[in-house]
Amino acid sequence: MINRIICFFLAIMITKGSVGFVRADYGIPDHAGLKTGGAADVAKADPKGVLTVTDVAETAGHNKIAINIMWTLITGFLVMFMQAGFAMVESGLTRAKNVAHTMSMNMMVYALGMIGFFISGFAIMFGGVGSLATLGGTGVLSNEFSINLFGHAFGLFGTKGFCLIGTYDVAVFALFLFQMVFMDTTATIPTGSMAERWKFSSFVIYGLIVGAIIYPLYGNWVWGGGWLAALGSNFGLGHGHVDFAGSSVVHLTGGVIAFVGAAMIGPRIGKYNKNGSANAIPGHNIPMTVIGCFILAFGWFGFNPGSTLAGGDLRIGVIAVNTMIASATGAFASMLYMWFFKTKKPDPTMMINGMLAGLVAITAPCAFVNVQCAALIGLISGILVIEAAFFIELKLKVDDPVGAVAVHGVNGAWGCLALGLFADGTYGDGWNGVPGTVTGLFYGNAGQFYAELIGVTTNIIVIGALSWVVFKLIDLTVGNRVSAKDELEGLDVPEMGVEGYAGIKMDKNSETPLSR
Repeated sequence: MINRIICFFLAIMITKGSVGFVRADYGIPDHAGLKTGGAADVAKADPKGVLTVTDVAETAGHNKIAINIMWTLITGFLVMFMQAGFAMVESGLTRAKNVAHTMSMNMMVYALGMIGFFISGFAIMFGGVGSLATLGGTGVLSNEFSINLFGHAFGLFGTKGFCLIGTYDVAVFALFLFQMVFMDTTATIPTGSMAERWKFSSFVIYGLIVGAIIYPLYGNWVWGGGWLAALGSNFGLGHGHVDFAGSSVVHLTGGVIAFVGAAMIGPRIGKYNKNGSANAIPGHNIPMTVIGCFILAFGWFGFNPGSTLAGGDLRIGVIAVNTMIASATGAFASMLYMWFFKTKKPDPTMMINGMLAGLVAITAPCAFVNVQCAALIGLISGILVIEAAFFIELKLKVDDPVGAVAVHGVNGAWGCLALGLFADGTYGDGWNGVPGTVTGLFYGNAGQFYAELIGVTTNIIVIGALSWVVFKLIDLTVGNRVSAKDELEGLDVPEMGVEGYAGIKMDKNSETPLSR
């Protein structure tokens, strides 16, 4: 017993003595965090030597990049969670008999798009982007294929990083994750416009191709150092085509693909009458759609502020507030416009699409405009999404069950043009290699508006043509559309093998209106 007591006190003495080398007040709780972390936590080049200015500078630099990489990863995780929002919005706005099919597309497009992006998409998009300044300045991604026209280099696509080979670098991998989830947003937009009649085998092929080729090509031209980004340095058009977080790169691309796909696959059975009038085909679960909308709005705080790729860029506060305000004014404008000018009812589905339209529209200009302009951009988008949805359905006769083209395509274009109009010159010095801040038409720089217009027009033409070719080839091989029998029955069992709502008896015929 005596020996145990002696050993106990010796242990206390040894412990007390050892911690004295760390901090004199060790063992005293640091309630405010004022004493936790200090000089003792700075790594020294010579562990036995004294702390030098170089040691402090190295640690400060390392911590700065560590904060930026952590910020990029965390905001990327938020964007990844948006996939759940898309799944709920699209499934809620479509019919109960197709819910397993719609949910499955939203789930698998994440995996399929990622595989395509891993194989070739990332290399095409960022293989020649050059130094990643906010993530440590790595120059691993250095190979861009270009052609010379009019005495200037036109970057077309990257050639390094296929399957991430030769890019084993912490900054590159952080960028890959962040950009992959952006690509996935584009990939999932057509699953809404083509829902309820898209053959799953066709969707699988599309999911691989969109991540491997379609999305990254235009993405390279804007974010990978390609020719649209160089419109400023090459031709004096502002700072080139500027898109802070993806109104054109992500949303317009997805919207154009969605429009082409929906037009080629044709309307759902019962959507249009012989005289061309349209029948409403209501979604089966408004609560699910509302929850999905809020998940998307939450994820957008990763989408837009995260695009700084720098947690130390304090502009993130402005970006976040602009994002939030535009979503609110978009929803508000849609509610009032439907209530007073369209159906005389506020319509929750249009409130939802109005909020999403505001978010899409502010995505490009969120870092470059003041909050009053952000509110105006959202207001316009809330009206634009309604008029676009009615025009697409009633005039163009394109059946888009969730309004994906109006939300993402039309308002993606509007967002880029809004940047060209309202950028106020308070941010973006050196963007795309052009000295000075980004300034729009209303602040004295017409060239920026022209660059935005060129970028939007290019997207519509190139992505539209690529999408048509891809869907045409898929149609010739496996076919894009399910049989009429399967469509009327609902795609859950014929296509997926399981009911989305097992044990619930549904009147599936009532979900499909009879054409007159």
